[in-house]
Amino acid sequence: MNFTSYTLAPSTRTSELERGDTLHRWLVVFRSRSRLFACVALVIIASSALVTLQVTPRYTATSRVMIDPRHHEVSDIPDVLGGLGNDSNIIDTEVRILESRSLAERVVAAQKLDQDPEFNAALRRPSAARAALAGLIGELDLFGPTPPQVDARLQALEAHEAVVDAALSRLKVHRAGLTFVIDISFQSEDPAKAARIANAFANLYLTQQLQEKYEATQQATLWIEHRLADLQPKVAAAATAVETYKAQHGLLETVGSTLTQQEVSNLNDQLAVAQAAEAAAEARLQTAQQALASGADGQNLSGPLNSPTVIQLRSQGAELSGRLAALQSRYGPAHPEVQRAARALADNVAQIHSEVARQLSSLKSEEEIARGRVASLQGSLDHAKATLAGNGAASVELADLQRQASAISSLYDSLLNRVQQTTASQGDETPDSRVISLAKSPTAPSYPSIGLNLALGLLLGLAGGTASVLLAESLDSGLATSADVERALSAPHLGAIPALNSTLTGKPVRTTPETYVVERPLSTFAEAFRNLRTSIQFSKIDTKVKVILVTSSLPGEGKTTTAFCLGRSMGLSGSRVVVVDCDLHRRGVNRLLDVEPSVGLVEVLQGSASLDEALVLDEPSGAWFLPQARTRHTPRDLFGSQAMDRLLAELRDRFDLVLLDTAPVLPIADTRVLAPKADVVVFLAKWRTTPIKAVTLALGLLTSVGADIAGVALTLVDAKRHAKYGYGDGSYYYYRAYRSYRPYPTGQNENVL
Repeated sequence: MNFTSYTLAPSTRTSELERGDTLHRWLVVFRSRSRLFACVALVIIASSALVTLQVTPRYTATSRVMIDPRHHEVSDIPDVLGGLGNDSNIIDTEVRILESRSLAERVVAAQKLDQDPEFNAALRRPSAARAALAGLIGELDLFGPTPPQVDARLQALEAHEAVVDAALSRLKVHRAGLTFVIDISFQSEDPAKAARIANAFANLYLTQQLQEKYEATQQATLWIEHRLADLQPKVAAAATAVETYKAQHGLLETVGSTLTQQEVSNLNDQLAVAQAAEAAAEARLQTAQQALASGADGQNLSGPLNSPTVIQLRSQGAELSGRLAALQSRYGPAHPEVQRAARALADNVAQIHSEVARQLSSLKSEEEIARGRVASLQGSLDHAKATLAGNGAASVELADLQRQASAISSLYDSLLNRVQQTTASQGDETPDSRVISLAKSPTAPSYPSIGLNLALGLLLGLAGGTASVLLAESLDSGLATSADVERALSAPHLGAIPALNSTLTGKPVRTTPETYVVERPLSTFAEAFRNLRTSIQFSKIDTKVKVILVTSSLPGEGKTTTAFCLGRSMGLSGSRVVVVDCDLHRRGVNRLLDVEPSVGLVEVLQGSASLDEALVLDEPSGAWFLPQARTRHTPRDLFGSQAMDRLLAELRDRFDLVLLDTAPVLPIADTRVLAPKADVVVFLAKWRTTPIKAVTLALGLLTSVGADIAGVALTLVDAKRHAKYGYGDGSYYYYRAYRSYRPYPTGQNENVL
């Protein structure tokens, strides 16, 4: 039968733990471990108080800086590094800058904190305990040989970094709500020093802003100058390339146009003039030719042939004609004067014709010259136009060169203008923040806060005590109460056997348990066995229990002592009881009886001795014992034999109760063979010692062989500590009230437990 199916015995407590009252369960746990809780809590509280009283007080000074998002327009020259905006993220960024390592290094250098023992641990004088410890380590050479010397520069750097870390650990920067105000707090052992360093952080922060702007302006100026130096030859090269290209392709310009364009224009003008002159010369020549073709003589020619010479010759001819006419009328045609006059007139006419011919030849020459000039100008114009048309592609490339030269020149001009502006603005930078409140020397220390530390110590003490209880409870794998038995094992709790020396009077017991149960039959120790006997007898309803097997999972759990004392207690009550020592390895009953029999259980089972020869009567209690004699050979499967069955049957007939003291279940297999032969099995577990897993495993082994398990009883219980686990667990919770109960008329308190 599975032991988990048993109903609770009458002695099993029914408490709030059974009903799942978790709060009560934990109260029981804390009550049972109140000493551990109190010790841990007091140690932590005392330690926190001691540390608080020994800590050097520190003072906190606070300076305030306001971020000013407004930009002061001193001049219209734009700043290289603009002012801060009013974004909340920018303010948070400035808080991080105030907490930066670079600013802390500046403060350390400005305030010479590396020479202050408060921040430089190397300058502090070691305490006596530290010096003694260092000497002890040196004497014992606990850490081996001395390491080689480190570079002095590296040591100095590490020391400097440690000072900066110490300064940063004392610094606290936070933004005041959502405002533009930033509080800079610094903590120091000296109040004046705390104020001085807090102000140093604020002032160096403003100085750093100015320096950043100055450095940004200087870097911008250097960069622009470097760019100007790079651009200057490029500008000159671009201009030279444009002019060279113009010269190579005849694209030289005057005002408004190129030379080729001006040449075409001039040639057009000259061609028009030449063409007009040609037309005029041709018209004069045609007129003269028409006049000559009409038969006109030199006397009536005009226009192109009417030159001054012809006019003069005409005048002379008129005079000669008049003179000839006068001479002819006077002298007649034959007169010499008339003939001379006629010859003179004929010479005059010949001269006129000669002059007209010369004039006509001159007109032809002028007309040919004019035609040649027009042709020449036309050719030059055509050539110039061809050149101008050919320069179109070159002009495109020239335009690209001009654009490049213009772009480089514009960039050069803008950079030149900017470098002049930045050079002029150097020295006019203003910070984006201002100090609105300098730190003052505090009058009271801010650290440590005694009240807060004590409160934290109290909380830590309570937490530590609670943690210790929880840890101890989690590490405690044993059984402490009937609720533990019923909850962890699902088995009935038969009772609890106290340890003999767990007295509430504080008086030690100077006797053995098996003797004490006889000498003090009304003691609580003896009462525990009577309670166990009652629980066993009522463990099976409507069935009389006669054969009881007592066992445990591991050795040393008080199994033999419990069986011996239970037998004596039953014997004192008048029952015929026999205790059979079935542990072939220990022979514990012999030790408690203080006898060494010649025959025992093995001899009875082998048939070499009778039961009466082996039984031993315990005269103080009236109980009988079947011990084991010393033997060198023990047959195998002794308890599974028919002889064992016959022996149990005979013991049932002769005795009211048969107690079988057996070996532990886990290491020895004999108990599993013998357990099914008993009416019930009483399983013992040492209080708060036997692991629950061991008990569960042993009970499972017994159940697997068909043993009828009455329940589990706890042994070696500390009555005083057990009383703290809550009411409902037997009479131990009411131990103090039970102590005053005096059963003897003499008034002597016999209940020493």
